Parts: sequence; C-alpha cells; structure tokens
Amino acid sequence: MPAITLPDGSVRQFEGAVTGTEVAASIGPGLAKAALAMVLDGRQMDLSARIEHDAALRFITRKDPEALELIRHDAAHVLAEAVQALFPGTQVTIGPPIENGFYYDFHRNQPFTPEDFAAIEAKMREIIARNAPFARRVVSREDAIALFEGKGERFKVELIRDLPEDVEISLYSQGDWVDLCRGPHMPGTGAVGDAFKLMKVAGAYWRGKAGNPMLSRIYGTAWRDRKELEAHLHQIEEAEKRDHRRIGKEMGLFHLQEEATGSVFWHPRGWKLYQVVQDYMRRRLDASGYQEVRTPQVLDRKLWEASGHWENYRKNMFMATVEDQDEAHRMLALKPMNCPCHVLIFNHGLRSYRELPLRMAEFGACHRYEPSGALHGIMRVRAFTQDDAHIFCEEAQIAEETVKFVALLGAIYRDFGFESFRVKFSDRPEERAGDDATWDRAEGALKEACRIAGVDYELNPGEGAFYGPKLEFVLRDAIGRDWQCGTLQVDFVLPERLDAEYVAEAGDRRRPVMLHRAILGSFERFLGILIEQHAGRFPLWLAPVQVAVATIVDDAIPFAEEAAAALRAAGLRVDTDFRNEKINAKVPFHIEQRTPILAVIGRREAEEGKLVLRRLPGREQEALPLAEAVAKLAAEAAPPDLMVAP
Repeated sequence: MPAITLPDGSVRQFEGAVTGTEVAASIGPGLAKAALAMVLDGRQMDLSARIEHDAALRFITRKDPEALELIRHDAAHVLAEAVQALFPGTQVTIGPPIENGFYYDFHRNQPFTPEDFAAIEAKMREIIARNAPFARRVVSREDAIALFEGKGERFKVELIRDLPEDVEISLYSQGDWVDLCRGPHMPGTGAVGDAFKLMKVAGAYWRGKAGNPMLSRIYGTAWRDRKELEAHLHQIEEAEKRDHRRIGKEMGLFHLQEEATGSVFWHPRGWKLYQVVQDYMRRRLDASGYQEVRTPQVLDRKLWEASGHWENYRKNMFMATVEDQDEAHRMLALKPMNCPCHVLIFNHGLRSYRELPLRMAEFGACHRYEPSGALHGIMRVRAFTQDDAHIFCEEAQIAEETVKFVALLGAIYRDFGFESFRVKFSDRPEERAGDDATWDRAEGALKEACRIAGVDYELNPGEGAFYGPKLEFVLRDAIGRDWQCGTLQVDFVLPERLDAEYVAEAGDRRRPVMLHRAILGSFERFLGILIEQHAGRFPLWLAPVQVAVATIVDDAIPFAEEAAAALRAAGLRVDTDFRNEKINAKVPFHIEQRTPILAVIGRREAEEGKLVLRRLPGREQEALPLAEAVAKLAAEAAPPDLMVAP
C-alpha cells in the first residue's frame, strides 16, 4: 500500500502499485491533462512507471523548467522518425537535448542540407498530430542487438555492445518507430507541440573521433509555446546583427588568421578599446587596495607539478623544451593561469599577519590549448589576458574580502552597461586536490561569506576548480543571453602545496587562505561580449574613436585641424575626415564605423569658430562654439570612475 507524499506535504494512500498517471488523475483532471512526467524520490520518470513503495512525488508540467528538456528530447525522437520516413536507408545514431534545442546525428551517403528542412518539419508535424504514445519496454542485450541488426542500424548495435553489463537496456516506441533510449519521455508525441524549428545542419564524426564515419547532424530548437520560440528566433537574429566578428571587421578592431590560430591581431582602434578597458580596470584596482605585479610566461614543469596543474591541467598546456639545461629542468610550460606565480611572489620573503589581506593583481598573459573546433572569434582563444588577482588572507578575513569583491564587481559591471548578474556556487568536482575535510572547510567558509555579503546563489554541483569551490558571476546582456565572466574561489590547497606561510599574531607560522578572483575573466572574451552588448555603439567613454571631425568644404580644413587638436588636448580620441566628398557620403561611413559624435565644419562654422555636433546614428545636432563644444564633450567622455558629480 504505497503512500505518496506530494510537494505540499499531503499524503495519498493507494491499495496497490499505482502509476504516475493514476496518481495525477486522483488529484484532478487538470493535473492529469497537464502532467508531462514525474520526479519520484528525486529521479525523473515516465508517468507510466509503476510506484510500488512509499515515495515523494512531484509532477512536471509545461510550466516547469524541466519541461524544456523533455520537449527537446521528444522532439529529437520525432525528428529521427521523420527523417527515416522521408529518407529510407538513413541510419540513426544519437539525438540528445541541448541548450536551447536538440540535435540528431544521421548516417547516409548524401548529407542533409537546409533545403530538406521544410519536408522534414512537415513530417514532424504529422507525427506530432498523430500523438502516438511513448511506450517503454526493457529488453535483453541480445534481443536489442537482434532488433537493430534486423533494421540495419549498425551504430545502435555498437552502442548496445559497448554498454556496461549491468546497464538496463530500454527501448521506446512511438507507434511503429523504435529507438534505444534511457528516457524519460512525455506521454505522447503530441506533447512536443508546434513551437519547434530546424535550424542548421553540420558534419560530426561518430562518437566525436576523427577517422570514424562522418555523420550529418541536424540541429533544431523547441520551446513550450510559439511565444517562446519567436523570442528565441528574435534573439538569434539580434545576435547575428551583433556578432563581434562582423562588427570587429566593419570597425577595423581586430582580425584572426591561421598563422596564429586562436590569437588576436589587434588593430589600432581595437587596441585603443583594449587599453581604455585596461586603464579603467587598473584605476579600479588601485583604488581598491590591489598591488599590480608581472610574472613570467614560461615556467619550469616542476612548478606545475608542485601546484597540481600538471596532473589536472596538462592537456590544456603548451610545452617547450630547452636543450641546454639538465634533464630535471628541460621541460617548460607556457602558463595557463597566474596563481602559482603569485604564490612564488608571496613566498619571496617572510610575511606577517599585518600584511594581510594582501591583494595581488596581474593583467597576466596566458595560453591554453583549445581544440580548433572550439575556437570562436575573440571569445574563445588560445592566447588571452586575464584580469587576474589573488587575495592572500586569514580565514577570518574571507567574508570581509568577499563583501568587498562583490561590491567592486557589481560597480564595474554597471559601468560597462550590465545592470544585473546572478551567481552560481560550484562545489567540489570528482577530480580534485585536497581531502574532504579541507573541502568541507573551504565550502563552508564560502557559503558563510555569501550569507554575510547577501549573495543569493544557485548550486552548480561538481563544477568547482580542482583546488577549491567557487562563485561564478553570470551577466545577462541586452538581448537576454547569459555570460559567465567573474569568479571568486576559496583555496586552502595551493598555499599548502607551494608551502606558503605567514607569521600569525601569536608568533606561529600559518598557511594563508588564497582567494582567486577575476571580474572580466579575460580581456579578449569580455571585449567580445562588450561589442555584442552595445552592437559596437559604445558609450562615449568606451568608444575607440569618440569624435570624427568632418569638413564640408576644403576652406574649412585649417579650422578643422585646430578643432581636432583642441579636442585631443582635452583627452578625446579623435579622427579627421577631410576627404573631398559631400557630407551626405561621410555620414553613412561614420555610422558604419560606430563613431558616437560627428563634428561637422563647413565654411560658415569655420568663420564663426563653431562645431556642429551630430550624435550618430541619429539626426539631432547642435552648433556650439569650439571651446564650449570641447568642454561639453570632455565632460561627457569621462570614464564613470572619473566622472565629476554635478
């Protein structure tokens, strides 16, 4: 007689084994219709699963966040059935839900193209309208292999043969179509709904290994309703308009090429943007008590072995060999991060508790190996600069330093145009350094610091660094995308491994706690995010070129040169446009360049000593005397941390 405990604490008794469908019906017809799946004692299951013991039960409806993964999972199955119905002889492989959608990998002699999508989507709608139930059955390994061999599905057979012996093999059918799947699924194909769209096709090696057969991967997106789908498609359209690679080319900010894969060639305007951001960050850090340092880029393998990075990060490190050194010191590595170097600076001389907290910052050049396929413009590269810092402190100072860091981070994000962020708490990963007691201590200290700092967080299980738990700060941009940028990590492990210590007030030697922290993450990635956040139309203080001085007639050039010099003397970044073209041709050029201010000078303006300031891409303009225009623009262009309060 199972007793079912519901989320509101109520308990329902049943005479014998009961399915989730039956429990939902006993509560009410509305829930029976709305329920898509159930969470039984913390595990997602089909509604058709039988409950034979006392259990805690929660139903998943279309309103719940978990519904999206179910919809996308079922959509992948519907896609696979549609493809095999339209293209006989196609073999199916795997088709998981992913962020914002799903995909399925197919094997056929001729790859799919986007021109196939209309027919496939139409067939998917037929399958959804049929609303065939998803029916689960458990079979033996031999029967599963025989079934798929009979269908000519050699990839499914390979998957089954590779499953561990103790894994239960389950099949799901939707009418006559059958797939190998763990589940769970919604009650029927109709629950997928009509809020889906096929997006693109790509090649993918079977099991992700070069040399294996090439598959044709169809990506799709699926949502709870048409409104969500349209919002997602609009976001994609906006993202394409804001793509930092396209804008970077149009503005002449940077380029990438195969002679330095994963490294950025910064052009003058792009480097100016980089410097503006770096100068701003440097001022912020100076004002917050950080001491800037600089450490080597190439270091002995012995350091990375001692720190634990060799064991946990070796595959991402670039190596170099020095032939004229002894065997023990022949292998060197380009640093993938700065933290061991900062410990070496801390260890250079005996430290006192009076020096703590010691905040050590570096704009550190780092290199990490990323597979070529993972590289993405300047947002995912192999050579980058971190706005890195490490705070060496006593355990009792963790909370206070967390409060200060969160306040600094929030102020910086607001200055860059990000009004809010959310926080993830990433706890111990499976592969880690340090014992459980050390991790208990570090996680407890970070959670207490969050409580004191008033930081609400969501748990991100198992995603901490190998040496300590961390907070991840996630920005939301202008079109609703999330970007994880800042981090704060509590580390008891690295000071122990690298023998860092200080003299405590009582006179004994103790290990400092090491707080790893970053705000931007990496300059390259953050600048890519900034470009897309503002679509290249930066606020005046950030714009690589703030004012373009443009002439209408050649007679105005002498005064235009004087005006440009005055603007530069006031600290503004200025370009001049004295081309022998009409102003109606110059304006579109500077709009495309995303120049915020166009200072137009004709014959009359030159005679009267005025500038006509036009704020692009708009049409509004005002005529001001040169001195007044310079003062006005200089005040507007001041970085937020240097802005003089009115």
